[in-house]
Amino acid sequence: MIVVISPAKSLDYESPVPTERFSQPVFIDEAVRLTNSLKKLTPGKLSKLMHISDKLAELNYHRYANWQVPFSPANARQAIFAFTGDVYQGLDVGRLSAADLKFAQEHLRILSGLYGLLRPLDLMQPYRLEMGTGLKTRRGENLYRFWGDRLTQELNGLLEERGGGPLVNLASQEYFAAVQPGSIRAEIISPAFKDWSNGKYRILGFFAKKARGEMAAFIIRNRLADPAGLMDFAVDGYRYSEADSTPQKPVFLRRLRDRP
Repeated sequence: MIVVISPAKSLDYESPVPTERFSQPVFIDEAVRLTNSLKKLTPGKLSKLMHISDKLAELNYHRYANWQVPFSPANARQAIFAFTGDVYQGLDVGRLSAADLKFAQEHLRILSGLYGLLRPLDLMQPYRLEMGTGLKTRRGENLYRFWGDRLTQELNGLLEERGGGPLVNLASQEYFAAVQPGSIRAEIISPAFKDWSNGKYRILGFFAKKARGEMAAFIIRNRLADPAGLMDFAVDGYRYSEADSTPQKPVFLRRLRDRP
């Protein structure tokens, strides 16, 4: 079983990292190419390209100006400890043991506009580049064109190495579209998390993102290999609903009063 999640816009490069273990991104050469393109842009052009404020554009202009290889713990940080945000609040990386991190390194992947596909302990330097960004390169008019089938091939190879099993999609639609789901040589399972709101169950952004992180942590801590184990997920008040589910889309429902 391989699990994919999205990155986060918010980053932490200040708090202590609880491990000395690290690895290097598989697609570092592609990240260098993208960064070289981004270094040519002024803060104003970055603001327009990424639809961000002038302040954020200035921050990322300096990030890319200072971005350099090779990566080391002195100038970069392990991805799982760099990203913060809703998914990573749910993942609660501070509670992952050394054995959990080892399992995550083998079974969890983070999709990224700049780095393509990151293992949890892959070093990364700070950046902002959402997968949906219309950055033009020699490969096409956006990042989906740039990455092409590279991420799909990498995941297919990883799934084959692990002896098959499903790909559990806990990423957003924006990021999972870069995987080319129709070319994945495995069953794809995309859990959905819904909260009771205004008379019906709905997917609510913040809660759903956090629940994706919680399920990723559930898979890691329980060393899940059989997708049937996903149905046992019962965290923060969510419960599996067989009536609302299909094998490819298990649905987990919650009323806010059911939260612990």
